[in-house]
Amino acid sequence: MSNPKADTRSTRDRILDAALNIFSAKGFHDTKLDEIVAEGGISKGSIYFHFPNKEKLFIALVDQFADVIERRAREAIDSEAPGIARVQVALESVLETFGRYRRPAKLLLVQAVGLGSVFERKRMEVTDRFALLIKTYLDEAVADGSIAPVNTHIVSHAWMGAIYAVVIQWVYTSEPAKEEIMETLLPLLLKSVDYQD
Repeated sequence: MSNPKADTRSTRDRILDAALNIFSAKGFHDTKLDEIVAEGGISKGSIYFHFPNKEKLFIALVDQFADVIERRAREAIDSEAPGIARVQVALESVLETFGRYRRPAKLLLVQAVGLGSVFERKRMEVTDRFALLIKTYLDEAVADGSIAPVNTHIVSHAWMGAIYAVVIQWVYTSEPAKEEIMETLLPLLLKSVDYQD
């Protein structure tokens, strides 16, 4: 006998996988739910059971991608001692994840910008989520004396703005190289908090 909860989860995963494939190939506006149905081998009713509309399905993909980035960053961070090293490892981890998942990153960061207020609210929510993560490690760096006291709330949001702008360009154009981003962006961010290596 099958487990209904496992069946529901697997159907939801198949929907998300199919949606990511079709959205990535055709963009949000040109994607039809029937194409997602065909790609995933699922019924349209299954899609509507899990996601009341195409926007909610797209937003679920944004959440899924943000979860992957955060999980990978936290795993990398956990291997470091508290302090500024965690900030560096987090940035490297985020870039590595975007590089590994360039296609969904391009879809979710670049193509989604024109979706209006629903996406903008979700983008702000994700930005706040990652700014809070950065703030946590900046607070640790202040506490252990790695950096001077600073308004970590404002700094973390400023860093997110810089990271977002560079990552969007990188995901869209493949330029500059990841190594060049790390060599340039990380020292720039660290200088902004008077960190001396």
